[in-house]
Amino acid sequence: MAFTGYGIQPLPLIYNFEAWMPTKTKSNNLVVGLDIGTTKICAIAVNGDSRENLDIVGVGTTKSDGLRKGVVVNIDRTVRSIKKALDECELMCGQQIDAVYAGIAGHHIRGQNSRGMVTVYNKVVQEDDIRRVIDAAQVLIPNDREILHILPQEFIVDDQDGVQNPLEMAATRLEVNVHIVTGSVTSAQNIIKCCNQAGLDVEDIVLEPLASSQAVLSPDEQEVGVILLDIGGGTTDITIYSEGSIVHTAVLALGGNHLTHDIAIGLGTPLAEAEEIKHEHGVAMTEMVGEDEMIDVPNVGGWTNRKMKKKVLAEIIEARFIEIFELIAQEVEKTSYHNLMASGMVITGGTCIMPGADRLAHSVLNLPVRVGYPEKIRNLQELVYSPKYATSVGLVRFGINSNQGKLNFVGDETKLFHKVSRRMKDWMQEFF
Repeated sequence: MAFTGYGIQPLPLIYNFEAWMPTKTKSNNLVVGLDIGTTKICAIAVNGDSRENLDIVGVGTTKSDGLRKGVVVNIDRTVRSIKKALDECELMCGQQIDAVYAGIAGHHIRGQNSRGMVTVYNKVVQEDDIRRVIDAAQVLIPNDREILHILPQEFIVDDQDGVQNPLEMAATRLEVNVHIVTGSVTSAQNIIKCCNQAGLDVEDIVLEPLASSQAVLSPDEQEVGVILLDIGGGTTDITIYSEGSIVHTAVLALGGNHLTHDIAIGLGTPLAEAEEIKHEHGVAMTEMVGEDEMIDVPNVGGWTNRKMKKKVLAEIIEARFIEIFELIAQEVEKTSYHNLMASGMVITGGTCIMPGADRLAHSVLNLPVRVGYPEKIRNLQELVYSPKYATSVGLVRFGINSNQGKLNFVGDETKLFHKVSRRMKDWMQEFF
């Protein structure tokens, strides 16, 4: 297994088939993103030669079985779900998939800002100076946690701030501001274990909201300040960008599954039926529903369906959405960037597809809000042009950029920042 460790990018940052089915050939030219989510598992394969526009050649999606709130709780079920999505993707692209960029999320994710400073002994910044200042910015973390990404926000060369790449600059002192993302060691281990048991190597573990941002945010939005809200099935991921860099990450243990549960309790219907009702009739705002609109609601125990006002459903959904958006407002308010979000908020993820979600978010947070769709796709756009595929598309874009050397500070040939990579490989070897 190979890991790229820091996930650094230039500022602005970073089954058995039937006999008639075609034979899969092994290819080393695929980049594959694997979104292992609470409600779905999605594999997307792209041509490794893709540039700005992704050349998607395969897509596989299946219902997720084995995760709760973004964390693996059943290895065997998760492996079966991964294999099913993988087989579908392989069948479409006609090639064997043996390595993936896997997403990681969950309420165990933590983010914090840090600062490092070193003396430049040779008076000119070299690669070793950049390594040393990144190391100096690292913080002590508990033994049960591991660094997933160290994302430089800016370098300060002597008193000059805002430097994106300090290499070869004259200096006596080098400083860096970074955003450090950590996660549970066991959660990351279980993701890799599931992939390995499904026959996959893991090229890198990527924070899912970081991946989503590469799929739906523009460089201008990241520069002037934007909040990315990824509302999944089990969690809601919050990422704040300012001046082109990630400055804050947080995860709320609330998502689309909580809407489903509320509907099941409020309407007195089974969870499976509540999920179907949510997708077919759900709206985020009661004002979008007429007083005389009715829906059929199945009863628990197989009794005859009953009629109910659609407004009751809307009231249940709106209450939960308001809770989520108010918690987000509190999280943003705790940061020093709450008044610097000129681009407002971009919401993505499967749950935000619900009509009125963006309008309600605007009403609660008093910010411009738009729904984020994966952009710059050349092939099979009709299959993945949806917020629910933002993470999957972002993972392959992350992989493409990594392979093309765009995640390094000093050019395509030089691979910096291997320390975290080695540490991740070390604790994976210890575990297995």
